Amino acid sequence: MKKLAILLFLLVSFSTLAQNTNDLFSNANSLYKEGNYDEAIKLYKQIESQNIASSELYYNLGNCYYKLNKVAPTIYNYEKALQLNPLNEDAKNNLILAKRLTLDRIEALPKSVFQKFNENYLQKLTYNAWAIVTVVISFIASILFLLFYFAYSPNKKRLYFSTSIISFLLLIISITITYSQYSQSKNTVEAIIFTEEISIKNEPISDSDDVFSLHEGTKVFILDSVDNWKKIKLADGKIGWTQSKNLKEL
Repeated sequence: MKKLAILLFLLVSFSTLAQNTNDLFSNANSLYKEGNYDEAIKLYKQIESQNIASSELYYNLGNCYYKLNKVAPTIYNYEKALQLNPLNEDAKNNLILAKRLTLDRIEALPKSVFQKFNENYLQKLTYNAWAIVTVVISFIASILFLLFYFAYSPNKKRLYFSTSIISFLLLIISITITYSQYSQSKNTVEAIIFTEEISIKNEPISDSDDVFSLHEGTKVFILDSVDNWKKIKLADGKIGWTQSKNLKEL
């Protein structure tokens, strides 16, 4: 009886929380439509503080900041939206527009055929989505193998054997892709420059030489950390150091 009461309490709590979140999201959307972007941001941030993150939430935040002409927060939130859902075409298109507001024009290094294929096709799904694909393929492969095992007709046995072999090959490929996407996601740390203009140093020391400068909204890759310094790399291969306060990790 006590366990049932606790379960009911948790269900009611989750239901209330979901209702409150939906109300906040609806109110924030209404404020956005009215042009009250600052107040809309406060409500969206309130939802975020409840650890209820979604691609739509960050997309709407990006739209608010874009209307306020705040470059770095705009790009940051569109990037967050795409992290959670790479298929969010609205966030992808708006990100292209937002990047036109940045001052830095960085040409990415040429990519190999595999890198292009990975970016254009494999990365369309997150590693969680690839994990689901792997589970589905493993289920199909198991069913086909059982059908082969219990089939009596030679023709059906050949058919199920061939298709099960293909399924197991696809399973191995999907597992490899899932692991690769997971490793890339965990080992790649991205960040957005939030300071209007900064000088990038060649060492994690304040009085070290400047190697180049960056402006707000530019995306960088974090390679290392030393105290309050971050070693960053640009898409064009340039490397340098900047203080942690100048950027915000995605």
